[in-house]
Amino acid sequence: QVQLVESGGGLVQAGGSLRLSCAASGGTFSSYGMGWFRQAPGKEREFVAAVRVSGETRYPDSVKRRFTISRDNAKNTVYLQMNSLKPEDTAVYFCAADDPRYGIDYDYWGQGTQVTVSS
Repeated sequence: QVQLVESGGGLVQAGGSLRLSCAASGGTFSSYGMGWFRQAPGKEREFVAAVRVSGETRYPDSVKRRFTISRDNAKNTVYLQMNSLKPEDTAVYFCAADDPRYGIDYDYWGQGTQVTVSS
């Protein structure tokens, strides 16, 4: 069973930075596409960043040039570096893994870590 555990969330002032980590266990991390999502209270879950097995990355416009996703296959960990944080970035952040055996959707999810950005 694949487990994903996020860490690194917290309270930060607007303009500050945080780095989230997501440690994977129980599977073949290097074969998974990895992603970060977030969900703010009363809102739908939102895509934040993705990194393919190849290392190719993808971001929505809302975080482009502020957030950077990276992966370390030796450590079975994916990171999300968040700079120039804004109050609207406040949300619970989840990491997810896309197992290529099971189609195009993300198959495994972490429990989430809270990020709060104060103005």
